[in-house]
Amino acid sequence: MKSILTKLVVLTFTLIVPKTIVFNETNQGFQGVAYYYSKSTMELGNWGARLSEEQKKQVAARLKNRLEKKYVLTFNKEESYFEEEDKLDAMSGATDSWGKNFTPGNQYKNLTTNTQIQNQEFYGKNFLVKDKLQPIEWKMGSESKQVGSYTCFKATASIPKSDLQWYNFSWDSVRNDENEDDEPIEMTEVEAWYTPQIPVGHGPSEYWGLPGLILEISADNTTVLCSKIVLNPKEKTEIEAPRKGEEITKSKYQETIKRKMQEFRNNRGGRRG
Repeated sequence: MKSILTKLVVLTFTLIVPKTIVFNETNQGFQGVAYYYSKSTMELGNWGARLSEEQKKQVAARLKNRLEKKYVLTFNKEESYFEEEDKLDAMSGATDSWGKNFTPGNQYKNLTTNTQIQNQEFYGKNFLVKDKLQPIEWKMGSESKQVGSYTCFKATASIPKSDLQWYNFSWDSVRNDENEDDEPIEMTEVEAWYTPQIPVGHGPSEYWGLPGLILEISADNTTVLCSKIVLNPKEKTEIEAPRKGEEITKSKYQETIKRKMQEFRNNRGGRRG
């Protein structure tokens, strides 16, 4: 069965009144917290065509916590920590145990050291995925728009889909490996909106490297928008990299997932025989 595709849903948010940040010796302890929200709807393809409207509603209800998510990005000038809000709720009820093995874990980025560290759990085993930041060749645009109360500018990029979803799994990737064909690299077109009023190179998920905080990302069939920003909160959070788990690179983690899933499939086939 083909994986379920998601579709962009345009969201509207209100941000706090902005204040342009200028970094100097007086704000060495600068910190900010950005709250993001993503929402998607399903396209069920040929399989969905066989479902009644009531069945489609039931499927949408079961997957609601997978399609609607909230995130928090805590950042300073050099570091950031990105995590999902209410992750326990997102992993219960509407999200099955299979799906939770392929969701992104908490992510730490350090722009100075070009480092990304993310904790991932795969069938009860903890991994500490440590690698370089995702290379992104941004094309700067001249378009601007308001995202809440912030003036944002557009930037675009084309990134291999497998690089953006390295923590995920699809049977197609296994089939391509088995066929050993020279399959073309599937690219994801990314549209970002960043604000120079907060001149840090951070953003949600794998995205970074623009001359301002990324407030909106549209990639493939998903969009993520910033709903609230708090600059220099009264109670600051220490930004620390995850430490638990077996240290591994992104590519080795992908190899581990594919190998384990092939083993699961082979074992299941053996039992049927």
